[in-house]
Amino acid sequence: MNSQGYSIAVAGATGLVGRTMLKVLEERNFPVQSLTLLASKRSAGTTMTFKGAAYKVQELTHDSFNNIDIALFSAGGSASKEYAPSAAKAGCVVVDNSSAWRMHEYVPLVVPEVNADALQEHHGIIANPNCSTIQLVVALKPLHEAFGLKRVVVSTYQSVSGAGNKGVEALEAELQSDNPNVKAEGSPFVMPVAYNTVFHTINEKYGFSEEETKMLNETRKILRLPDVKLAMTCVRVPTIGGHGESVNIETVKPAPPQEVERVLSQADGVIVCDEPQNNIYPTPRMSDGRDEVFIGRIRPDTSVENGAYFWVVSDNIRKGAATNAVQIAEALVKHDWLAIKPLPAGASL
Repeated sequence: MNSQGYSIAVAGATGLVGRTMLKVLEERNFPVQSLTLLASKRSAGTTMTFKGAAYKVQELTHDSFNNIDIALFSAGGSASKEYAPSAAKAGCVVVDNSSAWRMHEYVPLVVPEVNADALQEHHGIIANPNCSTIQLVVALKPLHEAFGLKRVVVSTYQSVSGAGNKGVEALEAELQSDNPNVKAEGSPFVMPVAYNTVFHTINEKYGFSEEETKMLNETRKILRLPDVKLAMTCVRVPTIGGHGESVNIETVKPAPPQEVERVLSQADGVIVCDEPQNNIYPTPRMSDGRDEVFIGRIRPDTSVENGAYFWVVSDNIRKGAATNAVQIAEALVKHDWLAIKPLPAGASL
């Protein structure tokens, strides 16, 4: 790195999140000295634009990361597993958006507003959490500090863009189809999503989906609350972008609505939007193109001694993926945390 900035790579640059990563890097004026765009062999050769300059996409290989300071990965789990260790060995810090590394013992799982300090001990790979987890923990962290969390129950309303371009294309094709009861060709969903609600693939013990298990495990890891009681139900809904979450908390201390609102209003990255009597509350459209987490419908839960409900919405492609990754890169640069710490003896990535 010199006084002009950092050498940045984006792996999976042609995908929905990869393109948004470039947009966010430009919007936030991240100090990019040089930029390398990487993708699969199929997408290599594509031309993309960053700050008015054209860049040709290169094929992602094990040798792509020489002299790269930070690589933002959104190339899928299998690519991350294969190429992220090579990047780290080359001295490049990887911020990975897939689920491949999130629960690895030696990989920090980070939302900067919540646990940026975890970045200090990275070993070359840093994991971006699940999009639904990110917006949830941004809300839960200040509430836990203020009231103490005993139990959290969450139901998600996840947009089709959470499945990438294929998810958006499937919904649009079904809406335009003469028969929306037929699943679109190439759809990533198990059944038609138009005019419907769909669960993520349920293939785990006791009938949980992988998405639900991810949220459970990731929330505990990020908040450093391995024993907190959590219950998750994850649902895909036919909206294009923005995830919603209905959240119910039970707390150690009383959590009256006015105090919950005060705490959340002061939290980093949160906008409280709570005038339901005037039909003002967070919606997916409100979050579109924004980096904040929007919270409303704050109300008491009288079924327990200390409880509250609230509704959380965020742009899943931005804060739920691209922006969070860029914020991690910003924290690494701001605090001079780019140095890769050696792994303990016998450990590996």
